[in-house]
Amino acid sequence: MDIQEVLTIADDLIFASTGKHLDHLQKAILEGTLQGQTYTKIAEDIHSSEGHIRDLGAEIWRIFSKEFGETVSKSNFRAILEKANFYNYSSAIGRDYVTVNNVNICSEGRCAEAQQRGRDRVFFDWGDAPEILTFYGRQEEENCLKESIIKKRCRLMALLGVSGIGKTSLALHCVEQIKSEFHTIIYRSLRFCPSLENILTHFLEVFSESSVIPPTLDGKLTQFLKYLRQYRCLIILDDVQMLFAPQELAGCYQAGYENYRLFFKQIAEVSHQSCLMLLSSEKPREVAELENDAICSLVLGSLGEASKQILRDQKLRDEIEWNELIKLYQGHPLGLKLTAALIQEFFGGCVSEFLRCYPPILCESLQFQFHQQLERLTILEIQIMNILANENEPLNLSKINHKIQLSYPEVLKGLQSLNSRLFLTKIEQNNIKLFTINAMFRHCFKNLLKNRE
Repeated sequence: MDIQEVLTIADDLIFASTGKHLDHLQKAILEGTLQGQTYTKIAEDIHSSEGHIRDLGAEIWRIFSKEFGETVSKSNFRAILEKANFYNYSSAIGRDYVTVNNVNICSEGRCAEAQQRGRDRVFFDWGDAPEILTFYGRQEEENCLKESIIKKRCRLMALLGVSGIGKTSLALHCVEQIKSEFHTIIYRSLRFCPSLENILTHFLEVFSESSVIPPTLDGKLTQFLKYLRQYRCLIILDDVQMLFAPQELAGCYQAGYENYRLFFKQIAEVSHQSCLMLLSSEKPREVAELENDAICSLVLGSLGEASKQILRDQKLRDEIEWNELIKLYQGHPLGLKLTAALIQEFFGGCVSEFLRCYPPILCESLQFQFHQQLERLTILEIQIMNILANENEPLNLSKINHKIQLSYPEVLKGLQSLNSRLFLTKIEQNNIKLFTINAMFRHCFKNLLKNRE
């Protein structure tokens, strides 16, 4: 049996299960598998990422496993075909169906029922989504997300928070709870700054609404919006902050990526039944400008009481000191997880001994993440951060302005940008707004300035 025969049979299987035919990426994965190629080689040949190809492959093997009633993988795919006695297929072309291991595979003309069944299912394309092995707390935030997406039917949802706060974990955990509400769910990371045209091309390939993808950006956007109207979709774009220019005020797009701003605005303003969720450590300006019932945002802060479960999992001692540790790291999940591992390894799990260290110890990987964010600041923002980092008490706008000796509009512009980057902690005292930065950013910022000297 040649490769084309295998692809024909595989296409029938996929169609019977999902109501959709193999797309060109799925065909390339099957062809490469039958030729003994690695995922790396397959990805190189079709100019795609290895992670994306692995995820698509896993979905194919999952469907085949369900149809065959046994585990199918890249390594045993050929053997499963032979064991299933697919050779009977060629003599059955004239029939309306083919039977493989007691599974009836319909011809396209007789598959209306199968296609309708496929439409009733949720189609996932996880792309390079990370696997979430543990999830802590966030029930209130998850309920807020659900209400915004399901009840309010937000068209544009921004989930915001500093690096490592748990945006991706919350988004993917929430999706598991609400997936039945959608026809198609797609996750993509923008960490490598793909062009809007490439992103839309990927989306249209997933949708497979038409075998012909329009050559122009306008054409792709029109077709994409048509799909968002026709079907209820949830699209998650992670690492949106990577689209913004470093050393510019928050939310200013890099050269060549300004069309994302228009794209997000159009998603927010045009009527459709879908939701685009943006995960970012900087608040996009269009979200701030357009925020209403159809455009929502949620900022993730401290993990709160659930932080203690991280410390329990690491088997730390001195539970009476846990609140102090959580306060020091502002309930930051990644910060607590890395620090708890460090305490276990170098302090024998003794929290009180660790807390005697001053200044607080920050793991290298955590410092690196924060430094990446701090490196994006403008000179104006660095000046304001420097003032706040060296003050023990929060300051109001007037005191910051006095210390920096710039005009009020300039200082306000810097504070707004820092606020959009989620660096500021705001406190209200006697109806006056006070500003400070948390302990982690304070020490990271001081270290960064020290390294520059």
